[in-house]
Amino acid sequence: MLRTSMRGSVIEASVGARRAFLLHCSALGLALAAPAGTAVAQVGARPRKVLVVGDSLSAEYGLPRGSGWVALLEARLAREGIAATVVNASISGDTTSGGRARLPALLAQHQPSVVLIELGGNDALRGLPLASTQANLLAMTQAAKAAGARVLIAGMAVPPNYGRQYGEAFTALFATVAKAENVALVPFFLAGVADGPDAEAMFQADRIHPNASAQPRMLANVWPVLRPLLR
Repeated sequence: MLRTSMRGSVIEASVGARRAFLLHCSALGLALAAPAGTAVAQVGARPRKVLVVGDSLSAEYGLPRGSGWVALLEARLAREGIAATVVNASISGDTTSGGRARLPALLAQHQPSVVLIELGGNDALRGLPLASTQANLLAMTQAAKAAGARVLIAGMAVPPNYGRQYGEAFTALFATVAKAENVALVPFFLAGVADGPDAEAMFQADRIHPNASAQPRMLANVWPVLRPLLR
């Protein structure tokens, strides 16, 4: 009776071990059969980071906190379930020269996957040379690319009183830099705001800075160009 019991125990142990071995092999087979990209996505996935380097148009100048287009961008990313964070490094009054000087430290600190450059308007307001503005934007774009980031340039325009020749040259420099470096471009950041039929209603009392009602439109100009860069 004891021998039978012992023999039964040995058999049961053997069957259990074999079953565990087969289950292990099955699991291994499933793992090997899974697409390689699946494992990479699970292990290597990390949230993307968008660094916005801009001026008062992106710094919520004169706006209630959280109502600017950058804040609206953060909300849209969350709403659409896109794993990306936004760092708003915009400073009111900043020029392309200031942005160029600040960018290396920002790249080192935040290590962004996308850099959105929204600068140049204050260069025009101060009458700075167009060649300087273009050179600064080019240097910023190259620095961001060298750091491994994709780049989006937000183009700007100046009012008609600057003169047709200056206005066309100013608008063109953004496209020139974007084309030279093969990066994304929003042709006119304030399209539908500064050039629309309700333009006066879209600006604050200073007639320079867009008000809260204009911010969704500004995001609408950026979003279709930015979205592909987050894939």
